[in-house]
Amino acid sequence: MKKPFRSFLAVFCAAILCHSIPTYGAAVYDNLTDLDLSAKSAVLMDINSGTILYAENIHESLPLASVTKVMTLLLIYEAQEEGRFDWEDTVTVSEHAASMGGSQVYLEAGETQSAAELTKCIAIASANDAAVAMAEFISGSEEAFVQKMNETAASLGMQDTNFVNACGLDADGHVSSAYDIALMSRELMRRFPQIQTYTTTWMDTITHETSKGTSEFGLTNTNKLIKWYEGATGLKTGSTGNALYCLSGTAERDGLSLVAVVMAAPDFKTRFLEVMELLDYGFANYAAESGYAAGYMLDEIAVEKGEEESVPVLVAEEISALVPKGSEQGLTTELELQEAIKAPFAQQTKVGEVLYFLDGKEIGRSDLVTAEGVERAGLYTMLQRLFYLW
Repeated sequence: MKKPFRSFLAVFCAAILCHSIPTYGAAVYDNLTDLDLSAKSAVLMDINSGTILYAENIHESLPLASVTKVMTLLLIYEAQEEGRFDWEDTVTVSEHAASMGGSQVYLEAGETQSAAELTKCIAIASANDAAVAMAEFISGSEEAFVQKMNETAASLGMQDTNFVNACGLDADGHVSSAYDIALMSRELMRRFPQIQTYTTTWMDTITHETSKGTSEFGLTNTNKLIKWYEGATGLKTGSTGNALYCLSGTAERDGLSLVAVVMAAPDFKTRFLEVMELLDYGFANYAAESGYAAGYMLDEIAVEKGEEESVPVLVAEEISALVPKGSEQGLTTELELQEAIKAPFAQQTKVGEVLYFLDGKEIGRSDLVTAEGVERAGLYTMLQRLFYLW
């Protein structure tokens, strides 16, 4: 039996939402208004669902400058998660890494820094030399690291992207699109939210210890959103002669997390203003609602031949819903639960699902699991039950 639920709307099926903008399978809302942006391309995406909320020319491949480092940071955090290095491991800067121009922290060949310090320099100060040093540290060479960047891009569905280097300096064929940048930004923020420790830091320092002595170098975040925009969480700026001014900006308010990307904005200030305009548009028109919380006790299930006669049933995973503000469409739920489960079984054994519906169409589901494991009943317990029944 279906029953009302406290949230409203979850992510629409792609077939319901898609319109004329090609998005390679992503769910899309029509632009509610024309923001008249001056950037060459722009996109606004819900980080939780991947739904596109606003789109302009989102699949044109363009130079992306230091926004490249979103992928570099993603691979750094992924390698650390896999145990391939520890944050306190020492990284020795190569001649190649030290030779990087553009935005840098002036690392010297032979200088050593911890992996954490170099990652901090990438995320806060957009340091090209630190990005290449970490690429070489992880993969042995920048070329090998770039190959992994392109493999990961392909796995994320980034069909408009080709990386040539790890830092984003202008190079023939080094391109991406607003949509693809949103995809990799979403992946980084969802899988490694700890990056926000750096991406929300306004100022910090790095200490150089070289043959010339010890010196301190100041780091200032290149992303002015964290000073200018309420709820800003990141993420990455970029600018070169070919790319003009680019920005992948992320923000969260009341549980709704968004990423806004602009590419080829005409000047430094416009890229920030237009990303803020996109984020304002998103927060003004959409909200996030949650389904049953993970661990919520939704029901009980009978146990056959177990030491316990029943066990609580819990929701395994919370489903978050993207809600157009002002929507009156209600979400309903339906339980699909086994009548009983036979002992013995372990904790977190799946016994059913809770299904979420919108206008009669299923839009999500979460497993229902046992709150505890139950052993098979012993002879004494079975005799007690028989006596009670008699």
